[in-house]
Amino acid sequence: MHTTSGHWRLGLALSLLTVFLWGILPIALAMALQVLDVYTVIWFRFLVSFVVLAIYLGGRGKLPSPSQLRSTSWVLLAIATFFLALNYLFFMQGLALTSPANAEVIIQLAPLLMGVGGLILFKERYVLLQWIGISILTVGLILFFHEQLKNLLTTQGNYLVGSGLVVVGAITWSIYALAQKQLLQSLSSPCIMLVIYGGCTLFFTPFANPETILTLSFWHFITLLFCAFNTLIAYGAFAESLEHWEASRVSAVLALAPIVTLIAVWVVSVLSPKLIPLESLTLLGIIGAVLVVLGSVTIALGKSTKK
Repeated sequence: MHTTSGHWRLGLALSLLTVFLWGILPIALAMALQVLDVYTVIWFRFLVSFVVLAIYLGGRGKLPSPSQLRSTSWVLLAIATFFLALNYLFFMQGLALTSPANAEVIIQLAPLLMGVGGLILFKERYVLLQWIGISILTVGLILFFHEQLKNLLTTQGNYLVGSGLVVVGAITWSIYALAQKQLLQSLSSPCIMLVIYGGCTLFFTPFANPETILTLSFWHFITLLFCAFNTLIAYGAFAESLEHWEASRVSAVLALAPIVTLIAVWVVSVLSPKLIPLESLTLLGIIGAVLVVLGSVTIALGKSTKK
């Protein structure tokens, strides 16, 4: 099984960068989906990520060699590629039917599932303080999104269907993430992401409509380009964080993403109310946000051990 480098500060910094980028991503995606279909947005994000990363690695002479690829588990690569592609599809379809904040809270099932997988597969173990942190984080998420959770129980139709699709997306992402961590035994994180980006690009090519991109306005194209580079940088930072830190700790830090999303939604709605409707936040929701932060920090910085 893969073991971390022990550079936890670097792992924490990369995890926080991932949180910020993933926190603001749903807003940009919601704007892109106003003018493009789901498949074209996903295809473009993977294509740009693959091309830019290939140029970067090629320029530094760090493209994966044939011997490295032969020594890699292609079964694990196929699993990681397939389930990341499914994650993008289900999350985007769900986002199109719900709202950025709602999609972001439900997708938090993904890092929690990854954390559980880290405990089981990689023999990571939480101490008592970290289990308390999980309890605090769970209560915080429930309070923080109590209005959205209430909607899930009372709303029928597209909103409920979209929420269900995001749940499936969370499950597929956790499978991808655990496969990605194990692949670090034989390939560097950039090389792994290069292969995955290339595979996902091929997967979505038959369903994409590239010609519609040429009809976009300047600002919509900039938004789409931002989504693509967000993919490249965020997943690069996430993949590298797993090299230096336990999967269970990385998953705890990722739970902060909904707070970034809500703050970003508020900023955008104030600057341009027509783009994104403002998400209401009560006192109970604010308390929940504080608990989410406290719980995540407790899990991430607590001293964990190996079984």
